[in-house]
Parts: sequence; structure tokens; C-alpha cells
Amino acid sequence: MKTGGQLIVEALEANGTDRIFCVPGESYLAVLDALHDSSIRTIVCRQEGGAAMMADCQGRLTGKPGICFVTRGPGATNASAGIHIAMQDSVPLILFIGQVASHAKEREAFQEVDYKRFFGDIAKWVVEIDDASRIPEFVTRAFAVATSGRPGPVVISLPEDMLTGQVEAPEALPHTPVETRPGEAELDALEMLLAGAKRPFVILGGTRWDDQAVAQMRTIAEAWSLPVGCSFRRQMLFDHLHPNYAGDVGIGINPKLAAQIKAADVVLLIGGRMGEMPSSDYTLLKSPYPDQALVHVHADAGELGRVYRPTLAINASPSAFVTAFAKRRPAATPSWAQETEKAHAAYLEWSTPPQTGPGAVQMGPIMEYLNKTLPEDAILTNGAGNYATWVHRFYRTRRFGTQAAPTSGSMGYGTPAAVAAKSLYPDRTVVAFAGDGCFLMNGQEFATAVQYDLPIIVVVVNNGIYGTIRMHQEREYPNRVVATDLKNPDFAALARAYGGHGETVEKTEDFAPAFERARASGKPAIVEIRLDPEAITPTRTLTQIRDKS
Repeated sequence: MKTGGQLIVEALEANGTDRIFCVPGESYLAVLDALHDSSIRTIVCRQEGGAAMMADCQGRLTGKPGICFVTRGPGATNASAGIHIAMQDSVPLILFIGQVASHAKEREAFQEVDYKRFFGDIAKWVVEIDDASRIPEFVTRAFAVATSGRPGPVVISLPEDMLTGQVEAPEALPHTPVETRPGEAELDALEMLLAGAKRPFVILGGTRWDDQAVAQMRTIAEAWSLPVGCSFRRQMLFDHLHPNYAGDVGIGINPKLAAQIKAADVVLLIGGRMGEMPSSDYTLLKSPYPDQALVHVHADAGELGRVYRPTLAINASPSAFVTAFAKRRPAATPSWAQETEKAHAAYLEWSTPPQTGPGAVQMGPIMEYLNKTLPEDAILTNGAGNYATWVHRFYRTRRFGTQAAPTSGSMGYGTPAAVAAKSLYPDRTVVAFAGDGCFLMNGQEFATAVQYDLPIIVVVVNNGIYGTIRMHQEREYPNRVVATDLKNPDFAALARAYGGHGETVEKTEDFAPAFERARASGKPAIVEIRLDPEAITPTRTLTQIRDKS
């Protein structure tokens, strides 16, 4: 006889869980009690949104579901931000929520929420476990659902009395991973399309990649001389200094790259959905009928033909597809090799940061310094805001597993993601980028980094405004500023108050020594860059945007 709490922990152990992220609550004390005797590491966070984002980061970097526990009502609603990210980004995650006791349900009891209704549209599956003897079944199924097809978040509601009652239950067994593979006929059809192509282009995206798959994709690109682009915030899928890399297909795309994709006669889209952001509002590939012959490879059959009608649909995971197609070789030397070289040259030009701009701090030289200084396996995280343009456009990613950033455009992600990344890979450098507005949405998770001695470095780009919103505001409603100015704390002093290391950068030349002091401190650190608000993009000022509105 075991309690529901014990059965939950045993099912997690059986499925290979090594850590959970949580904010404790009385609604699932029985689970916390069972964790006391478990080898699973419990990381307590400061807000449920941050905890869910940490779980998302673990799922994003490992391909295995990140696990998060929160309490009912406010705890669950706070966590919903992370669930939305995991859903839009196709990241495996399992959220466990303590629920009111069974006798109190449907009475609007204290903190009661109907989670099937609340999470129904932003989670892949939502279930409430009423019978503790079925815990092994439901938890193992949750792992299968979260990782199969298009990965995503699963939400499991746990009534309090179900967790405390003792029952007999079968021993939990691990889930069986499901792989979808391409057929030979489909590979033949793709080979024929490429044989007849004159201007092909490859776009990599989505999840269910790993180091081996990325290496196989490189082999394919080299054999076929293919130009390769990475979808929005999926830059870690291809080495940026490889001669076949053409750039990132996302917000603020290189105009030369956009023109190349529009002019392509065959587009091979592997793993991604090509949503609104990477498709430039469905203009690079027109929906529902692209101008290009589209070969769409995706692990979930439901995504094939959902937005675009593909010329060839291949229901396969990215890893299985590239493993199979890497065995194929072109019958003749591809005619487009020179165009691939030009595309890489255009990327190198586009990703060379400017050295000047308004104010005393120039982000261009700072990005140049980070490119030269950070090791290839450094992990960079960020949330959302104009500051992220500097990272996505100018930081040249070299390896898989080095980027954690929400394609959903959620602010507040960078700091909690950095905490999770450092807990997973303590020997690697982890740098979070955040705007001033972005940081203060989940910046309290810096305290979590201090608590667990996780020396992340958070670069806070402080321009005193909600920059992206101000940019749009000045363009659409010039000289009518409202709700976008911010009065911020001294972020370096805040870091020290938490028990970390703090630095303030007010001149470009101050950044390198400040960053090195932060790294040498051995503590979680914040390096605040005080950026002129006029430096709203790498190439345009707020005044220029306002004057051209």
C-alpha cells in the first residue's frame, strides 16, 4: 500500500526524472514528502511562472520532459505563462498541479480551478487523476504524449485527498518512445525534386533534434551544396560559420535572405511549422499555397497541410529524416553551389555588428567581444524585446544545445531559463540576456541561482523603456508616449542584495572588464548595460522611426 504522493514520485523515477522545479503548496505536501526520500533533485523557485519556464528550458535542451510542480489556483495560473511557451515552441513539459480535495470540487472551493477548461487550449493534454491506483498509467502516458509527434506540455491535476490516500497499484514502467520515419518512396521523391531544382533552400526548425541529427544535417548540406537557414530562435540547429549557413529566418530577416527564399524553386522545411514570425507573416511562404515547391518534414501528421499545402509531405521526426536522407547523394554536382557561397557571404556581412550608434555604450563591440570570448558550448538564454535582436543577429552560434529562447515571444524567460541550464550543465558558461522590462518579470529567480550556487551571468540591457512597444508606439502614434517609460532599480546593487555579484556598464570599454569580473566572481552575477533609448535597433534610432511614421 502506497500513498498517491509516493506513486507520483515512483512514476517519475521510472521515467528517468532527475530533477523537478517547483513552488511548494499545501495541496501537494504528500508529493513533497515522497521527494524527501527520492534521488530526484528538488529545485524550489520563487514564482510559478519562473518554475514552469525552467522546466521548459530543461525540455528544450534535453528533449526529455521538464517537470514542474505548483499548487492550485494562483500557482497554476502563474505557471500558465510557461505552459503557453512550451505549447507554441513544441517543448516537452509536464506540469503537476495540487487540486482541491474531491469532496470540495464544483463548489468554487478555496483556489479551485477547472484545469481542463483553463489549460484546454494551451496544453497538449490535460487530465485529473481521481483514482491513485491509476497514477502509474497516467504519468507514463503523460511522458509519451509530451514527447511524441509534435512535443508539448501536459497538465496533470492532483486532488489532495487522492495524494494522501493509500492504495495498491502496479509498478510504474517507463514510457516507450515513438519515432516516425520516412519511407523510401518519399526519399526518392525528394531526391527527384532536388535533381530538378535550380534554387533550393533548406529551413530547419522545431524540436526533436539532437547532436547526432545536427551532424547528419551538416553532412546532407555538404553533399548537396544546400544553403541552410534556421527558423526563428532555432539558431543552434546549424553552425553559423559553416560555409552552407545562410542566416536566421525570423523577425528582422536579412532582406537578401528573404529574397533568396522567395525566389527558391524548392524549399525543404525540416521540423518547423513555419509560423507567423519565421514566415514574415506568411509572406516568405504564402499560405495556403506557396509559390515554391514545399517539402515539409514533420513528426506530427496533423501539422502537414495544416497551414501550407506541401508538394511533398514527409511524416518523420527531424532526427529520423536526416539519418535516412544522409545516405543519399546527388547524381551530379549541384548547379547551385555558387549561390550557396554567396548566401553565406551575405550572412557574414549581415551578422557583422555596427561599431557606432547613439549614446556612450555601443552594443556592436560588446557582441563582437562575446563572439570572441565565450566558449563554443556556452549556453545563451533570453526572453523577448528589441535587445534580443543583438543576440539573434550578431551572436554566431556554433553548437547544438546552446540556445534557449521562446519562439512564442514571451518576456521574462531568460533568467529562469539560465538557472535551469546551469543546473543541468554546471561546467558550462551560461549567459542570460534580458531587457530591463524583461528582467523584472521573472528576475526574482536570480535568488534561486544564489540559493543553489549557480553562477549564471545575466546581462541586463537597460534603456528605461519597454523598447519594442515604444518602437511601435512611435511609429504608429508619434509623440504620444504613454505606458512605455520605466523607472528601474540599480540592477548591480540588486544583484548584491540577493547575494550575487553586480556590475554597471556606462561606456563601451567598461563591458569587457565588468564581464570578466562577473565571470571570475564565481557567483550569480548581473551586468547592467545602461543603453541610450535612442539605440532602439542596430540600424535605426527612435527619432528616425518617429520621423518616418
